[in-house]
Amino acid sequence: MFSKLKHIRDLKKQGKDMQHELATIVNEGSAAWGKVKMVVNGNRELMSVNIDDAMMSDRPKLEEAIKDAFKDATGMKFQMKLAKKMQDMGGMDMLKKFGGE
Repeated sequence: MFSKLKHIRDLKKQGKDMQHELATIVNEGSAAWGKVKMVVNGNRELMSVNIDDAMMSDRPKLEEAIKDAFKDATGMKFQMKLAKKMQDMGGMDMLKKFGGE
């Protein structure tokens, strides 16, 4: 029983370590010819948003550009960066150990 509790604590620590490492991966997305930019990290936290003043006059266009910039920031290129980082860190192998294998 104590070994299971220790294993759970170890998994928790590994999870926190992984979150910390993923936070170091950042990616910028843009839309509307670079007038809307945002930066996200590997935990999908929005780190910054930059909106050109020219976009402020057309709210529907701005809203669409924000969505597009987010899609760009979290798109396939970003997913590949995250997958590489996860693979470098040992991937999901740590979860196999949890099942007792």
